[in-house]
Amino acid sequence: MTGILHQIKRPLLYVMGSAYVVAGVLHFVVPELYVQIVPPVFPAALALVYLSGLAEIAVGIGLLIPQTRQYAAWATVVLLVAIFPANVYMATHSVVVEGLPGGGNPSDVVRWGQLPLQAVLILWALWYTHPPTRTDFP
Repeated sequence: MTGILHQIKRPLLYVMGSAYVVAGVLHFVVPELYVQIVPPVFPAALALVYLSGLAEIAVGIGLLIPQTRQYAAWATVVLLVAIFPANVYMATHSVVVEGLPGGGNPSDVVRWGQLPLQAVLILWALWYTHPPTRTDFP
């Protein structure tokens, strides 16, 4: 890896890992926000919110530890695929998230924009699934 990608790979890892930890903690702080976007076909919405929160915390921490980074990166990909139905549900059912600051009614651009964003997040996680080279960070 050369150039700008080499220079930003490490900082982006810390951004990604920290973001997943924060997002996971929020599942426990404000679970009612997340319960609203669980598709109704799934049982035990609150349990799924807590489970996905734990998973986000685990992958976030795992990404920051060199010995677990590759496994955590693959787990992040799996997690993003697993939560994709919630984003599809939000987009296709115009879900209004009650209790969200700013009214809780994201625009259609935001709702539908989350779908391709998932692909970007998956690609970002895949970047860390291979063993580091000598020129990469530890």
